[in-house]
Amino acid sequence: MGGDRPEERRRVSLRDRARYRFDRTLARSTGSLMGWLVVSCLAVVVPVSALLVWTDPGAPRSLSGRLTAVWRSSAETLRLGAVDGTPLRMLLAALLGLVALLCVSTLVGVITTGLAERLAELSRGRSTVLEEGHAVVLGWSDQVFTVVAELIAAQVPHRPRAVVLLADRDKAEMERALAAHVGPPGRTRLICRSGPASDPAVLALVSPRTARTVLVLPSDEPTADAEVLRTLLALRAVLGEDAEGPPVLAAVRDDRFRAAARLAAGPRGTVLETDTVTARLIAQCVGRPGLSLVLRDLLDFAGDEFHLADATAFHGVPFGTVLLGFPTACVVGLLTPGGHPLLNPAADTVVTPGSRLIVLAPDDDGARPEDCRHLVDTSATASAEPPRESAAHLLLLGWNRRAPLVVEQLRRTARPGSVLDVVTDRAVPAPAREPEPEPADTPRLTVRFRSAALSRPETLLGFDLTPYDGTVVLGPDPGDGPDRPDDRTLVTLLALRVLEERTGREPRVVTELTDDRNRPLAPLDPGSDVIVSGELTGLLMAQIAQNRHLAAVFDELFSADGSTICLRPAGHYVRPGSVASFATVVAAARDRGECAIGYRRHDLRRQPPDHGVRLNPPKAEQREWRAEDQVVLVATEPTAPAGADTHADTGGDDRQSPYPVQEPGPRPPR
Repeated sequence: MGGDRPEERRRVSLRDRARYRFDRTLARSTGSLMGWLVVSCLAVVVPVSALLVWTDPGAPRSLSGRLTAVWRSSAETLRLGAVDGTPLRMLLAALLGLVALLCVSTLVGVITTGLAERLAELSRGRSTVLEEGHAVVLGWSDQVFTVVAELIAAQVPHRPRAVVLLADRDKAEMERALAAHVGPPGRTRLICRSGPASDPAVLALVSPRTARTVLVLPSDEPTADAEVLRTLLALRAVLGEDAEGPPVLAAVRDDRFRAAARLAAGPRGTVLETDTVTARLIAQCVGRPGLSLVLRDLLDFAGDEFHLADATAFHGVPFGTVLLGFPTACVVGLLTPGGHPLLNPAADTVVTPGSRLIVLAPDDDGARPEDCRHLVDTSATASAEPPRESAAHLLLLGWNRRAPLVVEQLRRTARPGSVLDVVTDRAVPAPAREPEPEPADTPRLTVRFRSAALSRPETLLGFDLTPYDGTVVLGPDPGDGPDRPDDRTLVTLLALRVLEERTGREPRVVTELTDDRNRPLAPLDPGSDVIVSGELTGLLMAQIAQNRHLAAVFDELFSADGSTICLRPAGHYVRPGSVASFATVVAAARDRGECAIGYRRHDLRRQPPDHGVRLNPPKAEQREWRAEDQVVLVATEPTAPAGADTHADTGGDDRQSPYPVQEPGPRPPR
């Protein structure tokens, strides 16, 4: 049978055998490669030279003469020399030409290798930066694009001439990413260096001693805070104990690293806790729709921002008078001679020598004193007392490491009798400790936990949003699932939009996203509150980098205690339908112990890019005020009563919570 016959040997062609032997020869050594190169050149040059000689009418007639002409042509082509005569002389000339060719080739190779290594070194970003007055950004995260863009967009007097970025990433990759997200840097030089910022030898490459400011960003890795601490220690080693070194601004995510980071940063260092800032802002936006838009406008350098102005012209003058002392700037507080900020002080607080004013202005030169009291129309001022806010029923969908902080901030700012329903697809968080006794009066916030499959749209569509005054949507932490955190958030928002269309009721939604590029994808009404934690931290760090005294200002504005930014109906300050100047609104807010810094038009709240928000309008601006309009204020919110628990558990354990769990009550999903 055919299957029993021995297998015939595969026939190999002569061409395949020759190619195989040629490959084996090349693989032996460099000498073999050079030999084949010489043979190949001779195989081409000699026949072509012979053809040129034999076809030349002026070539010698004798065979020896023609062979000599072939030799000269080949020698000139191969640069071997054209010496003729006896065969020995010709051989020596060929040998000398080959040696010269070898020396020249070696020299060219050495030069080429040296240039290639130097170019590779430059492309790796390991050369020393010789700059002065530059901004140094250490680390790579989602915040880096916002920080770099804002440093470039800062006003000319404060703009660094160069922004130097050091991160443990490829230099070319960083440059491409910055070009795609930030765009052209204009007159500011953008310099990237590659290497670990926690290595003092690498850190010295960016010349932190001569920098104007140093910013340390946390990465997206689980060990980000520990790496920030190492970077601060490396920076301390490079700068030494020099008290005149540049201000250092760092950010950590976990409160447990904040104290250590402050020690490592030194006396000129400022440390932000990003998770706490994000949680505070989320909680504040629940009761103040549009607050995220105001803060976004306030923190970027595209419009008006906080500055420090000279207070010499107001020494001995009450603060209430100073509020109407600038036609194109809004005063919000004082910076004492000791450097302590006082936001929204009492109207009878006297401005002392050595103090400076905290103002909202387009730049440092925008705060020029001028009496604006004549612009106030007292006849347009509202006289009725504003109604007190009632208890709220809130819904929180999702859970992550910032969720305990959000709940704590909501508890501290809620009106007595408020209820918060927390729905998570994990196990119901159990109390981290025994709840402390409640005060005798009604508790401020009752927290109720429920478990539901939030990843399933049909579960979300079964929710009844009718009893809720506001909804907070949180995504999972990165790495908690196969999907990106924002994917779960977008599905939740899509289900809420379907519920809105079914019921015709527009819910108040505050959403947390991790990537600003997903903002246009979020199925939300224009002007809704979307908190992008990385962007918020980046804007905040860029502002403080320009003036470190603003760190305490923003810390109070984002806290649950003391003065903060809020939006309140314009009808509380001016009569609806009346035409009045913004100075009238400022005077009315002053009489209620508040500082007015802008307004939001209700008829433009859905129109981008500002959605009706106008900060720092001229005091002389006249407009018709409607009851639906809002006034943007720096005001003092009531805090938790004495004896109430104000502890915040920031351990990040999703199964622990410092809030009493109340099981009875209707489930949010139907």
